[in-house]
Amino acid sequence: MERIFLTGASSGIGAALARQYAARGARLGLVARSEFALRELADSLDCECIVFPANVDNSDDIQRAAEQFLARFGAPDIVIANAGISHGTATEHAADIATFAEIMDINVVGMVRTFQPFVAAMRDAKQGILAGMASVAGFRGLPGAGAYSASKAAAIAYLESLRVELHGSGVSVVTLCPGYMHTPMTAKNSYAMPFIMPAELAAKKIISAIDARRTFYVFPWQMAWIGKLMRLMPNHLYDTLAAKSGRKPRKNPY
Repeated sequence: MERIFLTGASSGIGAALARQYAARGARLGLVARSEFALRELADSLDCECIVFPANVDNSDDIQRAAEQFLARFGAPDIVIANAGISHGTATEHAADIATFAEIMDINVVGMVRTFQPFVAAMRDAKQGILAGMASVAGFRGLPGAGAYSASKAAAIAYLESLRVELHGSGVSVVTLCPGYMHTPMTAKNSYAMPFIMPAELAAKKIISAIDARRTFYVFPWQMAWIGKLMRLMPNHLYDTLAAKSGRKPRKNPY
């Protein structure tokens, strides 16, 4: 029976992952900021489940959650660092410095906080998978989303470093790079989101990639090709095209 620790579990992709893992009989440790949403989700699942109301920006909270999970279930088979936030940012606004720091802390350092308490136990067990949620947005800098793009680029590099560090240990690292998905995070976007995918379908693809221990997985397939094109595109052409794209709303527009 699988033992899975999942952050960002209360809505969107996290909740979809929890439902699908529960359907195949996994034992779950679910982490999110909203205790009410977590307990409501847990009550709907037919599986053994512990909820941990916590924010990945708090090392002590995540450490306590991990310790309780290890004490109850032992070393996890899968840890999914799914928690993340996204806001538009503009460097010209001093107020956005705090937003930038918050996004980097939750999307990158939060991933480190999620994995760190489990690595030793998983090494000892010589098995397990650490899966981190990056994004196609990390392939190139997107206008108005400097913090989000930077955080996802950092997540991609961090996960690759971790994969190499754990090479030969029996512990695999999976980098997940989705395109647009129907979640509360994307609901506030006012611009076109090509190939946007329902959360349940995205969760199914994520689980398949984790099961296959894919080291780097971009989905949907259309975004994989767009991502490759973005990486190869010369700067002058990319700048011209990207400058015309929509901008995510800033957290504090004043």
